[in-house]
Amino acid sequence: MRTYEIPRNYKGESRILYIFSIKALIYTAIGAVPGVILYFILSLFNATVPGIIVAILCGGIGFAIGTFKVPDTRKFKITEKTGGENIDDVIKRAIKFKQKKNKIYVYMKEETKDE
Repeated sequence: MRTYEIPRNYKGESRILYIFSIKALIYTAIGAVPGVILYFILSLFNATVPGIIVAILCGGIGFAIGTFKVPDTRKFKITEKTGGENIDDVIKRAIKFKQKKNKIYVYMKEETKDE
């Protein structure tokens, strides 16, 4: 008898604590860094609870950027063009566009008439 490999679904195996993929965990940590800095600044003024709230909020924003997709709707111009793409990919593309000084290269094909 021969042995056969049974296909497995590996989609959820890179998840940490069920909701965090590796990418989402990295973006949450990057988002939490400014929140932790603000927490330390606010703790100097004896406002630790607002500092904790700000740190959690910044981490949540990082998690949302790393996890969610742009909704696919026709109501807004930006969601019409980028609907269904990851938010971080859209942000990366916008940063690259701004670094190129807002230049768009368009290749036009000239039509010739055969007579």
